[in-house]
Amino acid sequence: MQFESLNIIEPILKALQEEGYTTPTPIQAEAIPIILQGTDLLGCAQTGTGKTAAFAIPILQLLGANKVYDRKRKIRSLIVTPTRELAIQIGESFKAYGRHTGLTNTVIFGGVNQNPQTATLIKGVDILIATPGRLLDLLNQGFLNLRDVEILVLDEADRMLDMGFIHDVKKILALVPKKRQSLFFSATMPPEIVKLSATILHNPSKVSVTPVSSTVDIINQSIYFVDKGNKSALLVDILQDKNIKTALVFTRTKHGADKVVKLLDKHHIKAEAIHGNKAQNARQRALSNFKSQTTRILVATDIAARGIDVDDLEYVINYEMPNISETYVHRIGRTGRAGAKGTALSFCDAEEKEYLRDIEKLIAKKIPVIDDHSFPLMDHNPVKAPKQQGRGNSGHPGPKPPAASTAKRWSERPGRGR
Repeated sequence: MQFESLNIIEPILKALQEEGYTTPTPIQAEAIPIILQGTDLLGCAQTGTGKTAAFAIPILQLLGANKVYDRKRKIRSLIVTPTRELAIQIGESFKAYGRHTGLTNTVIFGGVNQNPQTATLIKGVDILIATPGRLLDLLNQGFLNLRDVEILVLDEADRMLDMGFIHDVKKILALVPKKRQSLFFSATMPPEIVKLSATILHNPSKVSVTPVSSTVDIINQSIYFVDKGNKSALLVDILQDKNIKTALVFTRTKHGADKVVKLLDKHHIKAEAIHGNKAQNARQRALSNFKSQTTRILVATDIAARGIDVDDLEYVINYEMPNISETYVHRIGRTGRAGAKGTALSFCDAEEKEYLRDIEKLIAKKIPVIDDHSFPLMDHNPVKAPKQQGRGNSGHPGPKPPAASTAKRWSERPGRGR
């Protein structure tokens, strides 16, 4: 299937071609026709499935087909999303796909001076992408109103719940017209999210793509059992492999992220951290440097990394195992985007084995263990999981290589598609 078969208008098709996109992902193929009909949508989909384009493309088409010629543009579509990074990326998508439509969009989020944002709002925009806190703040100050919203999108609803934004979301819902089209996206559907969706949507069509198990099936996963005190040495050893051009490294805490950056800088490995204690401009600079490969390693906490979308990111490294099994799937989903291949390496110490058991139960598979590295866990019994063999040509384990060789073995797997 090609985008042309979805009855998309020529200005948007032209923009998609300029971006190099010809074939829709499964959620785009399912969701775009539904949204173009004006129907409410309940989408169960994770970041990386192409869901931003799945709602951005039809919103641009619907608004473009019914242009309003008031002197000042009114906010006709509102996209509410939990993090600054995701908001900015959604804004970039609307700008890219809508460049030939004449429609305008802007992004508002906290942590930065509001004046540039309010100046844009005063001029008027068609599409507003916002995080809940800054949106409510500027609404209360009178810089915008939501009376003319025709299409509402609530993105990453489960993360909104995790971050404590649901009360803010309910306040926002009270300010948009009851007569509207609503699109609701969530990677998971816990009871509270199902209940919230029922209050927002009217006779919605449902689209569900990429369940947890199939997300992780396309990613090469492996576990290194390692003592907690040796994780830093193992990370440096693995990153000696120059074939790992970029990697996203996850820690559980902000302090842990900063420690890893200092460690890597000490070994002349260019790294930056992205977490909630960083100023917004510093976070954006770190992400931009990572995308351009000026920075080789980006170290992130889970909330800060939500929404990071880096083309051709091949490596995710879990320096610390997440204590929530679903978080593991979100982490490794930064690679393997939209069906492409990727590699996820995880460091597991003795105290984290329980987390690993929960993860393997969730994804319904055992993660292969790499035992032939220089920093094995002293009390690890490797019987429970499949073992990665050494590199002997006969199929027997070869001599014990350093961890860098192990990492290279992964990096020599076939390259990724677009």
